[in-house]
Amino acid sequence: MDAEQARSILRKLPHAVETMQWGANLVYWVGDKAVGGKMFALLNLDEDKDPAKPSPVLSFYAGPERYPELLETEGVVPAPYMARIYWVALTAWNVVRPGELRTLLQDAQAGVEARLPKRTRAVLAMPEPARNKLIEERRQLQRERVSKERTDKKPELDVRKVPSKGTKAPTSRSASRQPLHHA
Repeated sequence: MDAEQARSILRKLPHAVETMQWGANLVYWVGDKAVGGKMFALLNLDEDKDPAKPSPVLSFYAGPERYPELLETEGVVPAPYMARIYWVALTAWNVVRPGELRTLLQDAQAGVEARLPKRTRAVLAMPEPARNKLIEERRQLQRERVSKERTDKKPELDVRKVPSKGTKAPTSRSASRQPLHHA
């Protein structure tokens, strides 16, 4: 097994969406992020910079039942940043047999899909043309929100430095902190 073979398996799983994130990592989602999809596998394409500390080649959701069992296998480690949610990582491609890896990836996809919110599962059950239209509409909304946030960001006005009508602004920072004396 290698990265291309794993990629071929992952792309054929139901509702699998592939994205490139966090450097050279292919991230696989059950459903598109725009409609609430969740990650189920991460394929690392980075070359190891430090041979003494190799990066995992593949990380995936194992589930609470299989997680402890898989960690007993040499070359299977808790996935960096994801171990608390029952993800494991393979340190090399030959850690598990190809047939077993195919089953583990299918189980990862099915396990994450089963945990999706009801509304996300409803979107995945839609006919493909309707689902794709909804995904594109959601992506457009996200682009509009990001664009609006960028244009709405104006320099904030420090009200301490703006004099009110008929008063003189303090000339130094310490002057603004002096107590007021009432007559």
